[in-house]
Amino acid sequence: MTSVTRPDLGRPFDTAPAFPAPAVPPVTSPWGRDGGAPVDQVPAQPSTVAATAARVGWAVPAMLGVLGLAAIVYLWDLTISGYANTYYAMAAQAASQSWTAWLFGSLDAGNFITLDKPPFATMVMGLSVRLFGLSSWSILLPQALAGVATVGILMLTVRRGLGAAAAVIAGFVAALTPAAVLIFRFDNPDAMLTLLLVGAAYALTRAIASGAHRWVVLAGVLIGFAFLTKYLQAYLVLPAFALVYAVAAVGSIRRRIAGLAIAALSVAIASGWWVALMELLPATVRPYIGGSGTDSVVALLLGYDGLGRIFGGGGPGGGGGGPGAGFSGVPGILRLFNAEFGGQIAWLLPLAFAGLGIGDWRVRWRLGALVVAAFALLVIPDAGPLAAVIVPS
Repeated sequence: MTSVTRPDLGRPFDTAPAFPAPAVPPVTSPWGRDGGAPVDQVPAQPSTVAATAARVGWAVPAMLGVLGLAAIVYLWDLTISGYANTYYAMAAQAASQSWTAWLFGSLDAGNFITLDKPPFATMVMGLSVRLFGLSSWSILLPQALAGVATVGILMLTVRRGLGAAAAVIAGFVAALTPAAVLIFRFDNPDAMLTLLLVGAAYALTRAIASGAHRWVVLAGVLIGFAFLTKYLQAYLVLPAFALVYAVAAVGSIRRRIAGLAIAALSVAIASGWWVALMELLPATVRPYIGGSGTDSVVALLLGYDGLGRIFGGGGPGGGGGGPGAGFSGVPGILRLFNAEFGGQIAWLLPLAFAGLGIGDWRVRWRLGALVVAAFALLVIPDAGPLAAVIVPS
């Protein structure tokens, strides 16, 4: 080390830096700001604005292009299906005519009987009909827009974990998946259910990366409103979400346990207020609970429209089932590959499982977390085949 003498003090001082270079902070989560790279392979930050622009310049136009493709696919000739499922179209019309019917999810503006589903999807359709008038287009528009939003949120979610290229691929596949095209051009509740759960998955990834409980609350609230869209089918993602958060979130074990408790409370509040309202109001001041048999939402949840859709059952499902109609085939590990679901989404599973074997163990965990969350989301329509994994034969 060289030294020189300060003329004003007559004593030497070192020319070496006065302070050591700051240490690179450890990566505590596979979802960190480095994009989830292994701790010994953290990518170097771009040193110039030009480098940043070159890195992301193609990504935004590509993602906007995918959104435009989704909008064309979901909105083009939207009214070709007429009123689609007239069961829900009637409830949307009632919701546009009466605010109490809007709140209760009634099938008629006179509030004689409700749907056999909670009201959130028909609430949104009812607002569209109030705004644009009653037509096939005004009833189906919310589902189409939900589809475009779902593709956009999915791309944002994947981009945070796996980068822009993977995000564009994911958005493209989601936009053109036949089952997705169907549900986003129809007035069944599945479109709104899928949007809310994809939004919850995005909030989950933010909660895992930051450890901030506000993202946990948002995820819980979105799942709660998904419950108010199609009851217990919204909860089928909860085991996957809770497991990924418990293992991968930043922070201490105590903080993660607290996050899970906050999430559970958020889900309970966002889900339960409407159920409590319908159970506590006297039967004389609210409509009959359609499909329940006993005028009780709880009975409906415990029956064909709740547990019956997981463990197998039948009932007078909206717009078509009829007594004894089965939901999604026989429960069991092969349920994903049965006649109801095999052609809808099971053809993507080999690629998902192949991703688990790519790269070192850190990359495998990151991909595994994404696959678990995506797996939970891709199996939502009607019975939610995730039950095939968590419910034995």
